[in-house]
Amino acid sequence: MQIDRAATSDRVSDLANALVRSKALKFGSFKLKSGIESPYYIDLSALLSSPANFECVVEIVAEKVKEIAPPLRVNKLASIELKGALLLPTIACKLNLPSFVVRKQSKSYGSTGRIAGGEIEEDDRILFFDDVVTEAKSKIEGIEPIERLGAKVCAILVVVDREQGGRENLEKMGYKLYSVATISQIIRNLLSSRAIPEEQTKKILNYLKEQSKPG
Repeated sequence: MQIDRAATSDRVSDLANALVRSKALKFGSFKLKSGIESPYYIDLSALLSSPANFECVVEIVAEKVKEIAPPLRVNKLASIELKGALLLPTIACKLNLPSFVVRKQSKSYGSTGRIAGGEIEEDDRILFFDDVVTEAKSKIEGIEPIERLGAKVCAILVVVDREQGGRENLEKMGYKLYSVATISQIIRNLLSSRAIPEEQTKKILNYLKEQSKPG
C-alpha cells in the first residue's frame, strides 16, 4: 500500500493541535503505570470536555481504520477500558462496524465476564484500538480474552505510540502495531508550529533517547 506522505503529515498536525487545544497532551512530571517518570502525559479523557477536538481525533482515527481494516478483512473493533473505550463507539458508528470493550476485570453480576457490548464469534477478525502504547502490557491483557474465545486480533491501532518498546514487544508476539502518530512526530510538529518551546521538545526527545537505551 502506497503511503500518502502529505496526508500523513496533515494527520499528525491535526492530531497534535487537537491534543494541545483539548489539554489531552500535558507537560510536567508524571508517573506512568510502569513506575517510570515521564515529562509528558496523554489523557484522551480530556477530549470529552472539548467536543470539536473529540470529533477531530475520532475522524482521524476513523480514516486510519479505513486504510488498514479492508486488507485485513476486519469485521469488528475492540478496545479495553477506559481511555480507548471512550472513543471506540463513535469511531465504530462512523464506520458502521460492530464493537465491544474488554473489561479489565470480570463482572460477577448482570452480564458477567470481561466482554461488554457484543458477542465474539470464532471467525471474527478484530482490530484492537487503544489510546497510547508504552510497553504494550495492557494491550496484551486486552487481547488475551478475545483470542481465548476463538477470534483473531489482526492488528492493533493506537492514537499515539510513546516509542518505549511497545511496538517491538507486540511484534515479537506476532502482532502488527499501527499508530496515527509517534510522540516524536507530534512533538516536532508542535515545535515547527511554535506551539511548544524548543526546550520542552529537547526534554522529551532526550527522555525518549534515554528510554530506548538497553538495560
